Amino acid sequence: MEMLLKLLERNARYTNEQLASMLGTSEDAVAEAIAKYEKEGVLCGYKAIVNWDRLDDEHVTALIELKVTPKPDWGFDDVAERILEFEEVESCYLMSGSYDLAVLLTGRTFKEIAMFVAKRLSTMDSVISTSTHFVLKRYKDAGVFINHKKEDERGSFTL
Repeated sequence: MEMLLKLLERNARYTNEQLASMLGTSEDAVAEAIAKYEKEGVLCGYKAIVNWDRLDDEHVTALIELKVTPKPDWGFDDVAERILEFEEVESCYLMSGSYDLAVLLTGRTFKEIAMFVAKRLSTMDSVISTSTHFVLKRYKDAGVFINHKKEDERGSFTL
């Protein structure tokens, strides 16, 4: 049923009937598989992808790179758990490479994010340094094209 997960990842609004048809199985089998995946924590949630640029609301996304000192007996998990508690934080990842954690967050303005980093993230006792990267434009998010203009496949015709 790995294909079921791929279909749900592509579009969580598919009905069980649609999923069953695409997978060549019954609606009951799909419902049972989804319930099992939810119970086991394989399916963790369902989320809409919003194109905030189409609204008048201010909306800024930033990726914050963090170098941290891991806690004895906890490693990076303790630091990540504390970061997850901030409502501005959308995602937090343990990384390999030149920094330890990547934190994705949103705010209304650049200043709001800068103040969050300066007053809340960088002041945490385990944080050694931060590097903030502001998202200027989203082209694709979670596999979905944003502001993507589909080309007319018929081509152009001139006389």
